[in-house]
Amino acid sequence: MATERPLYEQYRQRIEALAAARANFDLDRMQEYTTESGWHVDDYQTELPPEPPGEPIAGGSWEVARAILRDYKFPDPSLITGIFIPDQPIEQRVMLLRGRFLGFTFYFGVRVGAVIDTTRQGEHTLERVWGFSYQTLEGHFERGQADFSVAKLVESGQVLFRIHAVSQMAEIANPFYKLGFRLFGRSLQRRFARTAQERMRRLVEEQLAAGRRGAREIEDAPPVMPAEADAEASEKLEEVGSDTHGRLEDGPKG
Repeated sequence: MATERPLYEQYRQRIEALAAARANFDLDRMQEYTTESGWHVDDYQTELPPEPPGEPIAGGSWEVARAILRDYKFPDPSLITGIFIPDQPIEQRVMLLRGRFLGFTFYFGVRVGAVIDTTRQGEHTLERVWGFSYQTLEGHFERGQADFSVAKLVESGQVLFRIHAVSQMAEIANPFYKLGFRLFGRSLQRRFARTAQERMRRLVEEQLAAGRRGAREIEDAPPVMPAEADAEASEKLEEVGSDTHGRLEDGPKG
């Protein structure tokens, strides 16, 4: 039975075509995109399993969440699937988003605009932050930018997943799609954010639990020791070796 090709191979031509696509809004006017000027400005935040205070720990909540974020695994795949060439540096990533709603499938392009990897002063304490932003490209039903990040509050050990988005409905030529997006677009945005937070929490919790189970299995396994470490076992090996040697000598010659 033939193995199905990875999505990025199936859609490689579409992804590569996005390299020449332009953003469908003016990046130089980001400061002007406010609720007062007709844009949606949304902020969402959810807590992930905490860590001890200090820098992120190896295999901990922050590191696990960063990997999920980097691989764009946090969106609900029944709603949005991000398709991108995996060996492409994230700073150069263009991504084909496959959206599904009411039995329809839509394809949109986005481009990573910035990657953040730093320790900075937050509202109350130092935060270790990793994340990226992406910008909508020509043909997208929306226009704007979304920022996704995972932050660890160094002093408390609290770990947070954050979404910040600035968006507005784009020009949509198809009148049917335009009406549909006008009616359901805002609720879809909120649904995306809600399910993304839920899925990120669940995936982090599952991977941490799997890591703990694996560690316990290693700890509970009996130690592996060479036979020479047990005097009785060593004697038995010598007896077996002696018997085998004798049988070989007494056996038929060729």
